[in-house]
Amino acid sequence: MKQRTNGSIRNTDPVSGRPLMVGENMNSKVAAAPANPGAPGPTYQEIVLSDSVRAPDGGVPEVLAPVRNVSLGTADISFERYISEDFFRREMQHVWSKVWQFACREEQINGVGDYFVYDIGSYSLVILRTEAGLKAYHNSCLHRGTKLKPSGTTGWTGDMVQCPFHGWTWNLDGTLREVPCDWEFEHLDYKANRLPEAQVSVWNSLVFVNMDLNAAPLEDYLEVMPAHFKNWWSYEEWRTRVHVQKILSCNWKTAQEAFMEAYHTPVVHPEMTKVVGDWNMQHDIFGPHTSRDLCPMAVSSPSKDHGMSEQDLLEGRLARSVHDTSTAAIPTGETARSVIARRMRDDFLRDYEKDLSGLSDAEILDSLKYNVFPNLFVYGGPGLPQIHQVRPLGNDPHSCLFDIYVLEPLRPGQDRGDPVQMVQITEADSYKDVPGISEMSGLVLDQDTQILRWQHEGMRASHKGAETLSGYQESRIRHLHNTLDAYLASDQARE
Repeated sequence: MKQRTNGSIRNTDPVSGRPLMVGENMNSKVAAAPANPGAPGPTYQEIVLSDSVRAPDGGVPEVLAPVRNVSLGTADISFERYISEDFFRREMQHVWSKVWQFACREEQINGVGDYFVYDIGSYSLVILRTEAGLKAYHNSCLHRGTKLKPSGTTGWTGDMVQCPFHGWTWNLDGTLREVPCDWEFEHLDYKANRLPEAQVSVWNSLVFVNMDLNAAPLEDYLEVMPAHFKNWWSYEEWRTRVHVQKILSCNWKTAQEAFMEAYHTPVVHPEMTKVVGDWNMQHDIFGPHTSRDLCPMAVSSPSKDHGMSEQDLLEGRLARSVHDTSTAAIPTGETARSVIARRMRDDFLRDYEKDLSGLSDAEILDSLKYNVFPNLFVYGGPGLPQIHQVRPLGNDPHSCLFDIYVLEPLRPGQDRGDPVQMVQITEADSYKDVPGISEMSGLVLDQDTQILRWQHEGMRASHKGAETLSGYQESRIRHLHNTLDAYLASDQARE
């Protein structure tokens, strides 16, 4: 289903498998692929069509209307992909060194001389802002290899980058400025000793890097994302309110895949089934690099018959909300979703002077979670403004880092202020203890992450040695592995 061109996997139609031409629409509905037709309860599209505020024509908003999912097969997926040292090494060599990957937000390197160190496996890049824009350099001195900046650091480097060992110094544009005892280096070609670069590009306030200098531009890699997010706003108008990073004892894919399906919700998050859809969540696949899930809020899960009224849904949802928790009787002809969406419009206008009147109830309320291969989630709409990132911790296939950025709008003219400090927690720590994380969000995140060690240990103990995925709810997990295989196969074919 994927073809490689210009150093990256080419977009293909997920139905026919044929390559998509540049600019071709990946948003159209796919009649052959209705959203999970066997699931109980209403579909996501039916829920949106029952909302009080929809698209101007009374239908589903254009950005939510595409339904794109087909069978990607049923074969089991080997646990070796999660626990094998050799498979991990191949991922590092053929995938992580070739793909666009989120490194930081632009606000973290806002001024000239600001830098951020991004590590993935053994690779390390120093991303910094110059007078001419952003640069990304391989984090290794050209003298004897010392890291120019320590891993895990961010800060200000002034007008130069200097090796902390012997003092070789480069200008921010990567040109070699100074070599101590230069009379002993008459053989050194200064022009040839520029700092080696990686590609760096920005979309929607997110800074991406790619170590493959032949890779296609980020805009192409992101497929439908730029067009879809134009329906909302730029996250350049938002600041990071909380940045928390958790160390997990599992493979990076194990952690990521927990956030690509809601099949687990009735078991892991039983309290959420009263106010969130799960088995009727819509899963869309747009190309090799992008997919999404659309999860309805303020509805009861079809997995359990709670017998909840609209008033129950309103009170249950507001009890879990960071917005107004006061309740009142639902007006005749309205629903919990319409009442909550109206309150959120009022809250955003009052608190941030942000007008949401052009958005439907679904765009305001629901979890609209986009996945960018290999490891990024970006949420659309104001209901859950977050960014999630999962990446390997060093060269260990059995551990990873899980970053969550919680965003909030800036009022017109409001200064962004200094970047928020990242809070790092261990597997034993609770999200509920992180300042700025609500009690309910902390509980749900604890539930999600506490199960991951058990899953990863179970993979290593498995006699079967493979996982059996559902056809629809876990389809995006299979899609992730298909794209992973395409990179592995394409890069190996060129060797």
